[in-house]
Amino acid sequence: MGVPLKEIVAPVRVEIDLDSLASKVIVLDAYNALYQFLTTIRQPDGTPLMDAYGRVTSHLNGLFYRTVSLLERGVKPIYVFDGKPPELKAVELERRMKVREEAERRYIEALERGELEEARVYAQQASRLSASMVDDAKKLLDFMGIPWVQAPAEGEAQAAYMVRKGNAWASASQDYDSLLYGTPRLVRNLAITGRRKLPRKDEYIEVKPEIIELQKLLEYYGITREQLIILGLLLGTDYNPGGVKGIGSKRALKLVKELSNLDTLIRTVDWSFPVEAEQIFKLFIEPEVSDDYIIEWRSPDENGLIEFLCGEHQFSRERVSNALERLRKAYHTVFRQSTLESWFD
Repeated sequence: MGVPLKEIVAPVRVEIDLDSLASKVIVLDAYNALYQFLTTIRQPDGTPLMDAYGRVTSHLNGLFYRTVSLLERGVKPIYVFDGKPPELKAVELERRMKVREEAERRYIEALERGELEEARVYAQQASRLSASMVDDAKKLLDFMGIPWVQAPAEGEAQAAYMVRKGNAWASASQDYDSLLYGTPRLVRNLAITGRRKLPRKDEYIEVKPEIIELQKLLEYYGITREQLIILGLLLGTDYNPGGVKGIGSKRALKLVKELSNLDTLIRTVDWSFPVEAEQIFKLFIEPEVSDDYIIEWRSPDENGLIEFLCGEHQFSRERVSNALERLRKAYHTVFRQSTLESWFD
């Protein structure tokens, strides 16, 4: 779900062209991207793409072709995978599980009624990312020569840490949590750029990448990152879903500016969550991250990719071969030098 900061970031959100990210190292929230692919890459009745053995491949399809497109545009991707979620997230994870189970039930009912559009919507809501699917995604990235990092806990926290450390230029995710974790820049819509159909409508919109810069956001409202975190707590996080009852974006901003001290503010509002606000605040200010990673881009293993995608998962050999040609050109024309330093030039 993430922190609902859409209204808050609106004044500083800037649409950009994908080409403007050429030569930039971007750390993508892998789980967030994979869920986007699982949600959008489906048959008309909501069925995901699958191989001959019934294994879901929508996420691999999206990850492969989208990453090729990013490389063609000069973007230098790193994917970060979630680790073990904090214990404070247990309630939200349980809620999400129930939502998926209910969506699965409604999906089956919609199919039985022949309501394919409705079925597709529920199928998207029921998307699940299994451990084997994550392992396959990592295998695919290895074959492509794309670096990935295993976070000890929250992937967005690890991504923000890597950007602050100078290993990357920006984080990429659909959620806004990275801003609370302190990423200097957040890029959205990187995994879903292009023409997209609106749910339950026969309408399409053009989705473009957008960037939010943390410093500009803080300066616009005259607040600190600590106050932004407190604002997030009021509006709701994965650790206190829904936020404080009766408080929207405008009132949250007013309270944060008037009562910047967390203890004072929490005593002022109706904080009825089982988790203490101080515990959540600490998770954002001092998240569990790791320095145990190596960032290295390598030339793709073309034979390995063909065997993995076409042999093991029955992807179209022609389409994969064409994509490999594009991938090969990207490495030869944009990333001629193989050293790590050349990627950061």
